[in-house]
Amino acid sequence: MLEDRDYMRQPEYRDPVFRVPGWSWTLILLMAYAVVFLAEILVSPAPQRLVPNNAFCNEYLALSKEGIERGFVWQLITYQFMHAGLLHLFFNGWAIYAFGRELETLLGAKKYLALFFSSGVVGGVFQVLTALLWPQLFGGSVVGASACAFGLVAAFALIFPERELMILIFFVIPVRLRARTLLIISAVLAVGGVVFSESILGGKVANAAHLGGMAMGWFFVRKIMQGDWSRLTGALRPAPQKEIRRPSLEPVPKKNGGDFLADEVDPILDKISAHGIQSLTAREREILESAHKKMTRS
Repeated sequence: MLEDRDYMRQPEYRDPVFRVPGWSWTLILLMAYAVVFLAEILVSPAPQRLVPNNAFCNEYLALSKEGIERGFVWQLITYQFMHAGLLHLFFNGWAIYAFGRELETLLGAKKYLALFFSSGVVGGVFQVLTALLWPQLFGGSVVGASACAFGLVAAFALIFPERELMILIFFVIPVRLRARTLLIISAVLAVGGVVFSESILGGKVANAAHLGGMAMGWFFVRKIMQGDWSRLTGALRPAPQKEIRRPSLEPVPKKNGGDFLADEVDPILDKISAHGIQSLTAREREILESAHKKMTRS
């Protein structure tokens, strides 16, 4: 039946290496950030307890151009777990929680963690490259999971581009916008932050890391998940055909249960299995939703 298909069920994370009963990796990561932040505060000088400032952590664990030049490549991972203050930790944690839960359910643990940490690493690489090109503007160490969070935002916007989101500006003004719009705004702000680094918060925001995280989120969905390499290499595999017609407004044809599943639903489920749910057209999503309602009533 429809709900018996493996890819229509919620992932159970059966891999013994990645399975954590009763927990999600999103929550585990957030707990790890909180523990690391507490540890940073405890080892920081007393007058600055609310703002972590430990010389060893800044030199060896935070990401910096100087550290990478000295061969401290582990900084591309360790900087993701460190934060500069409570607000920094809160904003990153909120974004990861808001977008990570559904992505983890959709992708499964392994792909989700690959997306998460690769976004952080690529974001760190972007930040170091900008520091190498313009050391006077982008020098100093960088900490935070912002690149990971923006990677999740990009992936979410590509998979659910029309999803309507509620954003609270300054925690007061509610604004509704689509996920695609949020990604565009985030990218524009990141590019603007790189170009006008000195005038935006004194250049203290790692906008290059944000941009790198979004780039990796886009790459992960479009190139790795969907396998669309044609735009980069030209002929590795044909690009998927895009439908230009509007979704049909005709009702889904009424057939008996067996014929409907065999003729209409099975090809769609096979397509999901091969290319992912994001490859469906609007008409195919309509048919799948109709099948789901039919199975619920029966």
